[in-house]
Amino acid sequence: MEQINHLLSQRFPFFEDELRDEIEQYGQVQEIGKDDEILREGQYIKSFPMVLEGSLRVIRHDDEGNELLLYFLKPGDVCSMALTCCMGQQQSNISALADENSVLLRIPIECLDKWMMQYPSWKTYMMYAYRKRFDELLETIDAIAFMDLDQRLELFLRSRFKATGEKIFSGTHQDIAYQLNTSREVVSRLLKKMEEKGLVKLGRAEIDFSGLIAREL
Repeated sequence: MEQINHLLSQRFPFFEDELRDEIEQYGQVQEIGKDDEILREGQYIKSFPMVLEGSLRVIRHDDEGNELLLYFLKPGDVCSMALTCCMGQQQSNISALADENSVLLRIPIECLDKWMMQYPSWKTYMMYAYRKRFDELLETIDAIAFMDLDQRLELFLRSRFKATGEKIFSGTHQDIAYQLNTSREVVSRLLKKMEEKGLVKLGRAEIDFSGLIAREL
């Protein structure tokens, strides 16, 4: 409990002390491994996840099971789409998976309305989360509508860096292809071009994209 109290103070220093006490009292700690699913489409959500450590990717699936990446969640983030489903007692319209080993705090849905009325910092935090996720969804829509796939690939890698702070993607070209809803061959070709430009270094099940991040700084 001492570790959770420390993480709450670190991630949410703007919360009232009384609110942090209630979060610690009612929240359930959940440790999840890389690629574990915590939400799936069609599921009724009984508790609301807050990210304490690690990162999640929020996605939708098409009829053929292909992924469409919507956004990442990093420590201190919450999923506004999950919040909407919780408060409306509706089925989830998104899936969420751990992008790395992560620690979550699951909040019972009955606490959400109560805290909105009782704690100004919680209401402000929820409104900020709505706006941030909305902006990220617009970015995703713009990427699909207006960007070429090479630009979407760069955006994917930059978004991972913002979410995790890591400059190495541990996974295969096929893993990226699933998340960008394209083919492995296309991703491999684009990564090879990026390698020739010094933006990435390709290894076995590993992509070092330090060069891409350095270009942005």
